Amino acid sequence: MRILFITDNFPPEVNAPATRTYEHCMEWIKEGIEVQVITCAPNFPHGDVYEGYKNKLYQKEDIDGIEVIRVWSYISANTGFVKRILDYFSFAFMAFWVGLFQRHDVIIATSPQFFTTWAGWGISKIRRTPWVFELRDLWPESILTLGAMKEGRAIEILKKIELGLYKDADKIVAVTKAFKDHLLKRGIDAKKIEVITNGCNVDLYSPRKKDDVLLRSLGLENKFVIGYIGTHGMAHNLDFVVTTISKIEDKDIYFLFIGDGSMKSKIVEMASELSLKNIRFLDPIGKAEVPRYLSVIDVSLAPLIKSDTFKTVIPSKIFEASAMQRPTLLGVEGEAYDIIKKYNAGLCYEPENEKDFIDKVMILKSDKSVYDSCQVGCKLLADDYDRKHLAKKMLNVLESL
Repeated sequence: MRILFITDNFPPEVNAPATRTYEHCMEWIKEGIEVQVITCAPNFPHGDVYEGYKNKLYQKEDIDGIEVIRVWSYISANTGFVKRILDYFSFAFMAFWVGLFQRHDVIIATSPQFFTTWAGWGISKIRRTPWVFELRDLWPESILTLGAMKEGRAIEILKKIELGLYKDADKIVAVTKAFKDHLLKRGIDAKKIEVITNGCNVDLYSPRKKDDVLLRSLGLENKFVIGYIGTHGMAHNLDFVVTTISKIEDKDIYFLFIGDGSMKSKIVEMASELSLKNIRFLDPIGKAEVPRYLSVIDVSLAPLIKSDTFKTVIPSKIFEASAMQRPTLLGVEGEAYDIIKKYNAGLCYEPENEKDFIDKVMILKSDKSVYDSCQVGCKLLADDYDRKHLAKKMLNVLESL
């Protein structure tokens, strides 16, 4: 079988979509499947093309046996609505034309961003091959939640196109059960929807002792470290976290933020204005380095803004932290909350509730029995969300087509 995978995020980018796609593709290759990925020049999140790459019309490379085709797109930072739309649409346009001429048996187009699925749909119609809509975000609902667009004629048109794509796809792979429930309410046939959540690479993420060299270099010895590793975006509610940190009196509690995104400059400025001494910001790190940095934290932070839309989201960082037996401090309602509670893999606070946030931080730091029980729950969670099993489940879906 030959799989054509269309995605605008792929390594060396290290965000959740890039990681999911890469790890699934690697498992499929082990099964003898030919995998071809169409993507753009790596540039997330600032719109700066990574060193060693150029934004060419067409270029090929091999990444661990995956044939990767990078096409030109109008590259923009993850800020500014019009520029982002041009970025997304130009990639979809180029991916469509290049994808038409690739040998494949099945197409996967992943969303967000939304326009990528348009390319998958178009290639499918012309080449008469089945296509899979991988649903990782409810778009355009999420951009309404973030205030990037308002209800109106444009949104209504996009929602109609979205529904049409769901109906046309041969299969829909949703990353949460809540997404499936949403589709069912909109009249999509349950038989065409499969739920395959995010998970973790248990070979890369595994329990280990703290990296003492790194701990000393960061000046975090004898600190209770709460870490956030990932995109600093509009949805992640990090401004709330920074404001709340200023009200924590325990000097042994320290916050470590690693990554980049559209909100980073704002929260760094906020921390400076508040004269915070218990917080540090680091630049993004490569995927291979993430386990090393996770080893020096005691708790992994996973927040989102308070919204009904984000009740359908499961932050992928809860799986990686759990695989390393680092409890999660979760500020998300809905399905993610249910997972953490089911496995007792951390504590949950009400999003945007300062008192609840601080209370849960203090429990994790001061109550060893709670912390130890959460570590046990982390192992159980990681075992059930092993990426190998999830990749195999998705491969079964593709083979059925």
